[in-house]
Amino acid sequence: MQPGDSSSRPFKQRKSLATRMHEVTEIRIKYPNKIPVVVERYQKEKTLPPLNRTKFLVSQDLPLSQFAVTLRTRLCLASSQTFYLLVNNKGLPNMAVTMQELYQDNKDEDGFLYLTYASQEMFGGSSSSEPAAA
Repeated sequence: MQPGDSSSRPFKQRKSLATRMHEVTEIRIKYPNKIPVVVERYQKEKTLPPLNRTKFLVSQDLPLSQFAVTLRTRLCLASSQTFYLLVNNKGLPNMAVTMQELYQDNKDEDGFLYLTYASQEMFGGSSSSEPAAA
């Protein structure tokens, strides 16, 4: 591994499955009411800044929408900027669910919940608010 390379590689590629599983076990023993979450920027994302950290311990009864507000603040986004959260780099979750519900339904085999954030442009939309011509 080259210096400076670790931050550009996904969390799962930086640590072995056994290491990640051990880390989650330690976290769950020490903080039984917290959810271990890994949040990473979508690999092709160009607009949104990277987070200064990827791992979070989140209260299990916190709604996902509130966690998204926390992430928005950490990203220092302008009010005009939009970002989306994906679960396991695939689906858009219901923002009303609690972190516990999301974790139960989507946790990885290693025990972490993986969330990816991306801007609207990543999904083929444009940032224009003008309606499309008919």
